[in-house]
Amino acid sequence: RWYYAPEFLHLERASRTRPTLFVGNHSVLNVFDAILFADALYREHGIVLRPLADRAHFNFPLWRDLIVQQGGVIGTRENCAELMRRGAHILVYPGGGREVFKRKDEKYQLVWKERYGFVRMAIEHGYTITPYATAGAEESLDILLDAGDYMNSPLGRLLTAGGLADRYLRGGEELPPVVRGLGLTPLPRPERMHFVVGKPIDTQRYCGRHDDPATLRRVRDRVARRLRELIVEARERRANDE
Repeated sequence: RWYYAPEFLHLERASRTRPTLFVGNHSVLNVFDAILFADALYREHGIVLRPLADRAHFNFPLWRDLIVQQGGVIGTRENCAELMRRGAHILVYPGGGREVFKRKDEKYQLVWKERYGFVRMAIEHGYTITPYATAGAEESLDILLDAGDYMNSPLGRLLTAGGLADRYLRGGEELPPVVRGLGLTPLPRPERMHFVVGKPIDTQRYCGRHDDPATLRRVRDRVARRLRELIVEARERRANDE
């Protein structure tokens, strides 16, 4: 909190008694935004947030310990379903690792592709979806090289020719960008972060339609549209604060 001096708007929209699936925008290689949001929910409302984390986080001993200490679990459908049966408050970034490993021209973009799992789970379990946006984390790091630069290099062409890119790197999507933050280091700069919580979206009206593709697309597009509006609002608040 001292480093980023975060500001929060509409935290009162988060209810301790209403199990909620919080959906946010991922920033490039900066996990502190999620930690700050979880911290604010706990301090202000006593809400313990359970993040759904990419399986790759659990490949590194010390790092996975930190994820577990933050309440994180591997983001499988089974784990999500169990948390929902327990009435837990859950955090998900539908963009996953791909949105963390952003390209230079993807600042504040949602890179969700055709992912509908979070919507399906919310409808199936009658969960409220609450989008929230973060601004400032994207400014804490500059991307020097991204996956596109890698794949267009001789190394990338070698990986592609050998089939290694598709086999281990999801076609190059699992290549983290080279970033610069504080000075010449990859440590994120202390850019002030602004968080804006949106109005909750009730999924009860879609009960029993969690396997209907049209319903899933409609609800996902609604969440994405509202999240993009919140991102604009958060960025405007940040700009006025400078």
